[in-house]
Amino acid sequence: MTEQFKLLVAALTSPLVGVAIAPFVGSFLTAVIHRLPAGELLFFARSRCPRCEVQLGIPDLVPLASWILSRGRCRHCGAEISTSYPLIELAALAAAVWGFALETGWRFWPSCLLAWTLIALAVIDWRHFILPDVLTLPLIPVGLALAALATPDQLGDHVIGTLVGFGTFAIIAAAYRRLRGHEGLGMGDAKLAAAAGAWVTWDGLASVVLIACIAALAVTAGRSRPGRLPSATERLPFGAYLCVGFWLVWLYGPLEIPSG
Repeated sequence: MTEQFKLLVAALTSPLVGVAIAPFVGSFLTAVIHRLPAGELLFFARSRCPRCEVQLGIPDLVPLASWILSRGRCRHCGAEISTSYPLIELAALAAAVWGFALETGWRFWPSCLLAWTLIALAVIDWRHFILPDVLTLPLIPVGLALAALATPDQLGDHVIGTLVGFGTFAIIAAAYRRLRGHEGLGMGDAKLAAAAGAWVTWDGLASVVLIACIAALAVTAGRSRPGRLPSATERLPFGAYLCVGFWLVWLYGPLEIPSG
């Protein structure tokens, strides 16, 4: 019986299971992304068409397949369904496949959980310029717990990373507010930086921020019209770029600067 239980646990925790359920996780993430900023219930509210408000059934909720078969329209009223739904489901699947390709050991499931959380955070920040505490804060104890279990001798580095990440961003936010008289960096970014420090230590935190800055500059430059520089007051969803740096450093480690 014990051996059968071990085989069952091994089967259920297989990376292939993570890849298989990823589109369904992505479907749940779309609900999180749409409902959390609006203060709506996540677990007890039935999915509805935003136009005709008809409750959606199983045929409407199969990840990817439903959108493809309905040609991107509600089968009840014909309203167009946003492409964000299949794209987020694909992103969740891509993250699981990416993790499967690199993390065949114990790190696979933490990598998937991290990626799926970061997808939700990045999209919410991109759309609403907020990073909900309910998503960012749990990443801190989870990162520290993983460090305590996997590399207990390096736990201090993870704790320092948490403190440095939060403290640095909080100081920058306070200084900007004092100098400019308005908010320039939200505390959600500070909490996300703290979470990054908890997962990749203080040594990887600098790479997270550097990648985020490079990505933000590249996207901003790409979206700017020729001959027009971005305004100093233009809002920037920096948390979304922090999510990119966080994910890459977790998978590949800190950037290496060539010597000599």
